[in-house]
Amino acid sequence: MGDATAYADRIERLADEATVARATLDPDPPDDERAMALLREGLGPTVALYCEARTGESIARFTTAEFDRLQGAVDDWLAAYAACYGVTVDPDYSVRVAAELLVETHDIRDVAQLLTDVPER
Repeated sequence: MGDATAYADRIERLADEATVARATLDPDPPDDERAMALLREGLGPTVALYCEARTGESIARFTTAEFDRLQGAVDDWLAAYAACYGVTVDPDYSVRVAAELLVETHDIRDVAQLLTDVPER
């Protein structure tokens, strides 16, 4: 599985949780509290995993399957987040861009808002 093997289990867990969150979420918009929980418990750890793997002395090289699962998790978390505000998004977000925004803003809520435009500023 390559250098990313150390991340495989975490990626799978986060991706599975994101899939379930997106599929089962039925918020009563606006649900700011639920949106923040999704960011704290899901999107934040997902983006942090990418940052951790891509910084430091040994940069991890994800397998294609791992990267696809990580990317899909970001999309699912952001779709669930937007749903908390009654907005449907067509997720196609870059985990790399999300990581860059997190480094810039230090705020996962800002990352989600900048990527989805939800809620509108």
